[in-house]
Amino acid sequence: MTSAEKTLQLISQSAHSIIPEPELLKKLERNEPLTIKLGMDPTAPDLHLGHAVVLAKLRQFQDLNHHIILIIGDFTARIGDPSGRSKTRPPLSDEQITFNTKTYFDQVKKILDPKKLTVRYNSEWLDALSIKEMIKLCSHITVARLIERNDFHTRLQNNQPISFHELLYPLFQGYDSVVLKADVELGGTDQTFNLLMGRHLQEQLGHEPQVIITTPLLEGIDGGPKMSKSLNNAIGLSDPADQAYGKLMSISDTLMWHYAALLLLLSPTKIASLQEQVTNGAAHPMEVKKTIAHDIVAKFWSATEASSAQQQFEALFQRHDYSQAQEVELASGPNQKIIDVLRALNAAPSNAEARRLVEAGAVHLDNEKVTDPKALITITSGMIIKVGKHRIYKIK
Repeated sequence: MTSAEKTLQLISQSAHSIIPEPELLKKLERNEPLTIKLGMDPTAPDLHLGHAVVLAKLRQFQDLNHHIILIIGDFTARIGDPSGRSKTRPPLSDEQITFNTKTYFDQVKKILDPKKLTVRYNSEWLDALSIKEMIKLCSHITVARLIERNDFHTRLQNNQPISFHELLYPLFQGYDSVVLKADVELGGTDQTFNLLMGRHLQEQLGHEPQVIITTPLLEGIDGGPKMSKSLNNAIGLSDPADQAYGKLMSISDTLMWHYAALLLLLSPTKIASLQEQVTNGAAHPMEVKKTIAHDIVAKFWSATEASSAQQQFEALFQRHDYSQAQEVELASGPNQKIIDVLRALNAAPSNAEARRLVEAGAVHLDNEKVTDPKALITITSGMIIKVGKHRIYKIK
């Protein structure tokens, strides 16, 4: 097996698709650094482990000494990626984009080596496009091609409006690849249409077309189809390590294997071996899950934090030693609304989610279940509040 073939085999692991794979092999056979592009719109301040899947793939190329370009879509963020959306995204202010961009760097550095990273802002070239150049660019794509997108097609069928500027989003993302002469572009499977637009525009403008590498979408911790902060099923890269570990331990035993494959890049052979050990009783599923959770936290936080988080989890949930529960300062006293208490603990992002947790029987005060979202409670120092299976707070 040649060096290029070995690299292709490595890159293929945990990738969803390579389009087209023979072209990537030809590029690798040149034995020279390729320009690898990943675009990220700063539409929210927080990244999560779903983003880490594609960032880890980018890190593989970085470790192979290719030229890595991270594009901050400060121009395209003003439009908002319409992928998977049923309505037009509200525009972001320049202040929001600037704030979100700063937090991105802090989180991305957990995965990528900043010394081997080139950061570009697509406003550099998109702000500079003249009307004449814009019209010329638009001439390379048809409306029929644009509305092939599943989300646009669905919205048209449902008589939901599509703003004209949304149609331009994939064109602008594709133009990024033209400007940077990208050899390879990475993205999640939900970005396939946008990534192929870059390849199409490169071909139209006489450039060598980029290869597309898509990565699977990481399911939410609730088993949902996509990890998302808005769905409250995400593990944020800015979350404390102990909370991240607890959330990982809350996923199903089945989902655990997919997390191991996508986040730890365990080979199918390794995962099959672990599954066999669980099936034949040689390994307990709880211990295997703890190891996977530890290794994920060690990879994206630190080994020290991972060990500490595991020790705290074992004390709280296996030995029921609440002395190590997360201490939170709350004002003591009677007649406090349970909804307000959950919000103060940051245990729920909204009143609606807090009500849902209470009605589902997921909230306990000193082992007493609370099921009435209108309940008034008395907060005392030392009280233990449990929310769900893996969040325990000790009031001080």
